[in-house]
Amino acid sequence: MKLNALSATLLTIMLAGCASKNSVSSAPETPTPAAPSGGGFLTPPAGKTTLAQQGRDPAEFPAWVEQLKAQARQQGINEQTLNSAFAGVHFVDRVIKSDRNQPEQKITLDDYLARVITPKKIEQGRSRYQQYQSELATVNQQYGVPAQYIVALWAMESNFGQLQGREDIISALSTLAFEGRRAAFFTNELIAALKMIQQGHISAPEMKGSWAGAMGQNQFMPSSYLNYGADGDGDGKIDIWRNQRDVFASTANYLAKEGWNAGEGWGREVILPVDFDPQLAGLKTQQAKTVGEWEKLGVRLSSSEALPDTRQRGWIILPDDVGGRAFLVYNNFRTIMRWNRSYYFAISIGKMADAVAQ
Repeated sequence: MKLNALSATLLTIMLAGCASKNSVSSAPETPTPAAPSGGGFLTPPAGKTTLAQQGRDPAEFPAWVEQLKAQARQQGINEQTLNSAFAGVHFVDRVIKSDRNQPEQKITLDDYLARVITPKKIEQGRSRYQQYQSELATVNQQYGVPAQYIVALWAMESNFGQLQGREDIISALSTLAFEGRRAAFFTNELIAALKMIQQGHISAPEMKGSWAGAMGQNQFMPSSYLNYGADGDGDGKIDIWRNQRDVFASTANYLAKEGWNAGEGWGREVILPVDFDPQLAGLKTQQAKTVGEWEKLGVRLSSSEALPDTRQRGWIILPDDVGGRAFLVYNNFRTIMRWNRSYYFAISIGKMADAVAQ
């Protein structure tokens, strides 16, 4: 199927976050998807981290894989796992193209929301919300994450499990590590994927997902699966591919561990005063003010209502910069941003959750 320019751009924005949503340990302070930084990354094979900028020769890929195997052995991966995982490993050119693809045109938040939150998806979300009411209530009680946010993430990540990706994860991650621009990140994810296989969570042939290595109905990267995966039905397994209870529990566990505040929303659209200082906008800790303080600065809801919860801490964000729509967002928005470092994505989750719960 041939995508038009807008569709291709949206697809890029939605998929770009797959490689950035697992290891962010603090709220992002920029709205663009990017590989996270921090400890725990493995060192890529020596001398293989800079050539990607010039274009790696795929003929070098087999030798690179052997180095990856050696590094995996040092991390405790056994030969049986390596033989199974790398039995069909291959260089995937389309993965490199997807990773390097840049949108040809800038889209607005309105463009994005119109595509990802359709009346049909809202209807499906409300239906799933009712269908799995009991299971979602259990998860909400355990983790403190409202059902509508779990359903919203399920909708956006995989269209309720229908679009999980068909790429061979070991080949995709090996290729991205070989490409080198984010070799440490993807090498770390590859080792995590091998641990999943070795621990018996999934077999190597079954390990399919997106070009960036995300898997299952909630599109977890391998490290995210290991860190946040949860057994939602007590059967001793964590199956985010086929078991909705495990999908719901894992999603809620992620948000809870990343700082979700129970009883708090995500944010709301606001109208700024004409003299609003754009330097006040952003998600940095020092840019936070109470809702009451924002109100004193002239921030108002898009309706005539007064802002509630005046003591609650919030941030002003401008997804399309000055002149575009403005939002007053709370801590839970920052938590959603840890899942995917994109203003557009996080707003879509909040709006979808609101629509599902109506």
